[in-house]
Amino acid sequence: MVILRGRSSSLAVDGSTTVDVSSQVQRIPSDATHLVLSVGGNDAIMNSDVLLKPLDSTATALGNLTDVSQEFEEKYRRAVAACRKTGYPLTICTIYNGNFPDREYQRLASTALMVFNDAILRVGFEFGLTVIDLRFVCASPEDISRLIYANPIEPSSTGGAKIARCIVRSMEQSGSPGARVVIG
Repeated sequence: MVILRGRSSSLAVDGSTTVDVSSQVQRIPSDATHLVLSVGGNDAIMNSDVLLKPLDSTATALGNLTDVSQEFEEKYRRAVAACRKTGYPLTICTIYNGNFPDREYQRLASTALMVFNDAILRVGFEFGLTVIDLRFVCASPEDISRLIYANPIEPSSTGGAKIARCIVRSMEQSGSPGARVVIG
């Protein structure tokens, strides 16, 4: 998302991942004032097979999560670097937990997302960025849609409104040196 003198513009394309950010940054309008980067959910979905893969040991499962995490962090760092090159103030967002109908899958997915969110938080802290932790912003099931035309990882209108308000508040408070986390 790009903030343009009090209004916003989305450069996101449905289905985009961290590798798509560099090309999206090329389309930033010249009157932009801030950038908000929310990416990684589709990267996580593309690696969701790690949740259901039959394994013979906990060490193998943790090793698989480690591999996924390292690959994601490399790609995420490149996405953040592309945004930082623009010179605009940058706010980044973690990935919220979704609202899957199967409670056991929800539990596994939320746990696996921790490796993605840990990478996002580390990068944010390293570069002194504002981080909006969407796990706190979209914390209730009604924040994530389960409607017929949506899926369990898209924000509902309620969740979208919460995210928008949080972004506005974070922009109003921007200018503080160092990393900070916004939770609502």
